[in-house]
Amino acid sequence: MMKRARWYDLITINLFWLALNIRNNAVGTLFMPYLVDRFVRPEIRNTALGGMRTAGLIIAMLVQPAMGLLSDRSTSRFGRRRPFIFVGVLLDLVFLAGIALAFNYWSLLIVILLIQFSSNMSHGPLQGLIPDLVPEEQRGMASAVKAIMELIPLILLGFTIARLVSLGQFTLAVLATGITLLVLMLLTMVFVKETPQREKSNVPLAPTMLRVLGMLAGIVGGALAGLLVGGVIGALAGLVAWLFAGKSVGINVAVGVGGVVAMAVAVVAGVWAGTLATIGSEVRRRPTFTWWVVNRLMYFAAITSIQSFVPYFLMYAFNVNREIATGMTGTLVMFVGLFTLVSALPGGWLADRFGLKRMVALSGALGIIATLVLLGTIWTPSMALLYVAGAILGLSAGLFTTTNWALGTRLVPSAEAGRYLGISNLAGAGAGMIGAGIGGPVADTLNAAFPGLGYFVIFAGYGILFLLSIISLKGVVDGDSPA
Repeated sequence: MMKRARWYDLITINLFWLALNIRNNAVGTLFMPYLVDRFVRPEIRNTALGGMRTAGLIIAMLVQPAMGLLSDRSTSRFGRRRPFIFVGVLLDLVFLAGIALAFNYWSLLIVILLIQFSSNMSHGPLQGLIPDLVPEEQRGMASAVKAIMELIPLILLGFTIARLVSLGQFTLAVLATGITLLVLMLLTMVFVKETPQREKSNVPLAPTMLRVLGMLAGIVGGALAGLLVGGVIGALAGLVAWLFAGKSVGINVAVGVGGVVAMAVAVVAGVWAGTLATIGSEVRRRPTFTWWVVNRLMYFAAITSIQSFVPYFLMYAFNVNREIATGMTGTLVMFVGLFTLVSALPGGWLADRFGLKRMVALSGALGIIATLVLLGTIWTPSMALLYVAGAILGLSAGLFTTTNWALGTRLVPSAEAGRYLGISNLAGAGAGMIGAGIGGPVADTLNAAFPGLGYFVIFAGYGILFLLSIISLKGVVDGDSPA
C-alpha cells in the first residue's frame, strides 16, 4: 500500500513543475522572439519564428513520450524519474548557454532543437512522479498543487527575466533562468524520495512510439490537407475580390481567407487522421471523443499562437524595440497568469453548478472577446486595452484548462484512459505547430502589403478558431458510449 503523502511532500513532488515552466516560458515566450528578431529581417520574422517553433514541437512530440516510457523501465538505484530530470537539466544548462551564444538564425535553430530534446528528457519522466508517489485519494490535491506550480512562472516572469531582457541584460536573463532551473532541480533531487524499481517493466517501447508517429503523421497530413483546401478556397475568394476591387486586394484576400481556412481544416483533419492512426477503427465508434480533441486543439491553436506572435505585434503597434517589447510581453503574460489562477480555482465549482460543456463553451466565448479587444489595439494602441485583453484571455484559459480536461475524463473508457488522454496531450503540441506554422507566413505576407494587416488577419483567424472550438462541442455528447 502506498504511503500517505504529507502536505510538504505534495509541494516537493511538484517543485520541478515550477522549474520546467520557468524554463519553457522564458525560452519560448521571451528568448526565441527576441533573438529571431535580432537575426532575421523584420519582414520575415513571423515566418522564421513560426518555422522554429514548429520544428521544436516536432522534437517535443517524439522525445517526451519516449523518455516517459524509458523512465517507466528504469531500475536505477536513484529512482525511475529523478535520473532523467537530473541529466535533462544538466543538458539544459549547456543548451541555455548555447542560446546566449547564438550568432545567427541557424545556430539558434540548432540549439532550440537541442533544448527541446533535453527539456523533454525531464518533462516526460516528471509526469510519473504523482502516480508513483501519491496515493490515489490524494492525487486531486497533488494535481491542484501542480497546476499552481505551472501558473506561478507566468506571474514571476514579468518582473524578473522579462525585466532583465527589457534592460538589455539578455545574457544575465539566460543566466538567471539557468540558476533557477539548477536550484529547483537540486531541491527535487534532495527532497523527493523514490524507491528503486527492482524489476524492469515489460511494457514495450515500440507500440507507444508507433502511436506517437501515427499522431505526428496525422497532424502533418491534416496540415497538408488544410493548406490544400485553404489554397483552393482562398484562391476562389481572392479571384472574386480581384474582379471587384483589383489585383492587390484579391491577393490579400486570397492569403487571408486561405490561411484561416487552412488552420481550421488542418485541426479537424489532423485530429481525425491522428486519432485514427493511433487508436484505429475503434475511434469511429467514439466520435464524441474525437470532437472533444478537436475542441481542445481549436482552443489551444488559438491561444498558444496569440502568445507566440505578441512580441512582434507589440513592436509594430507601439513602435518599440525588441527589448521594450519583451518587457511588455512579460507584463502581459503576468496579467494572463494572474487571471488564469483566478478562474482556474473556482472552475470545478462552476462546472458542477452549470455543467462542463457550458463552462468549456464560456471559455471559448471569453477567448473571442479577448481577441476582439486585442484587435482594437492594432489600430488604436492602448496598454490599458492590452491588459484588459490579457485579463480576459487569462480568465478563459483558467476556465478551459480546468473544465475541458474534466470533460475529457468522462468521455473515455476508464480501462484505457491513459491511452486515450495521452493522445490529447500529444495533439496539444500539434496545435502550436498548426497555429504558428501557418500564421507566421500569413502575417508576414499581409504586413508587407499593408502594415498591421497581417496581425489583424491572424488574430481574427485565432478568434474564429475560438468560435469553432465552441461549435465543435455540438459533436461532444457527455456519456457517449460505443455503438
